[in-house]
Amino acid sequence: MLLTILGCSGSLPGPQSPASGYLVEADGYRIGLELGNGVLASLQAHCDPFSLDALLFSHLHPDHCADFTTLAVMRRYHTHPPHDTTKRRLPVHGPSEAPRRFARAYAESADELRTADLTDVFDFRSLTPEPFRVGPFHITAARVDHPCEAYGFRIATENAVLAFTGDSGPCDALHGLADGADVLLSEATWTHADNRPPGTHLSGVQAGELATAAGAARLILTHVAPWTAPEAVLAEAQSRFTGPTELARQGEKYTVDDPVIRLTSDDS
Repeated sequence: MLLTILGCSGSLPGPQSPASGYLVEADGYRIGLELGNGVLASLQAHCDPFSLDALLFSHLHPDHCADFTTLAVMRRYHTHPPHDTTKRRLPVHGPSEAPRRFARAYAESADELRTADLTDVFDFRSLTPEPFRVGPFHITAARVDHPCEAYGFRIATENAVLAFTGDSGPCDALHGLADGADVLLSEATWTHADNRPPGTHLSGVQAGELATAAGAARLILTHVAPWTAPEAVLAEAQSRFTGPTELARQGEKYTVDDPVIRLTSDDS
């Protein structure tokens, strides 16, 4: 399994990275995990967006899904797509409001919204506790602690497990998703403080504690907000987790099957 960081800036795009977005690959299959502001441009540097086999959305805040409407334009209006996108609709696994949320974002007026329907090129599938498969990937979604309908993911193949927190405060569901993961891709929006809003995000301390409690092999910190010092978040996580820990950076690639190996963009 190969993980590529397409974007990792928390809450909005930052000066060095788009917002949240990741590419997960194994055995010729590709999953897009989030599609935040600026991520579609980054995705095109790594693969043809038409080659995606599915999209996963943890929740529907703009920094995780804003580029969906531009992908809709590509799938509807590309002058020479590699296949008929109405016959090969892209599966989109996300919260129950996803079809309506994306229709509202896509429609330019109230009149258009009355008839906006993106199911011509997308196949929307609401997330449930029931695991599902995409090619070699066995995927489990679990509700996490965020101010909206939000999920974390456990993405497994025969040889590897990637756990992704999505956006969440500390909760039991995260421990189940991250249990024994080869790589824990954890949000760490801010540094630790007692007055942080509950049920919203993790600090570096909390991400490190999660990795330790879950027995994860490696911790990658993502979703650090542009106004947060990333090295401070990293230091917090390292104070709670003794395994390999680093900050996600746009363009980095990780072989999840062997979490001690990182491939830079120059190696791929």
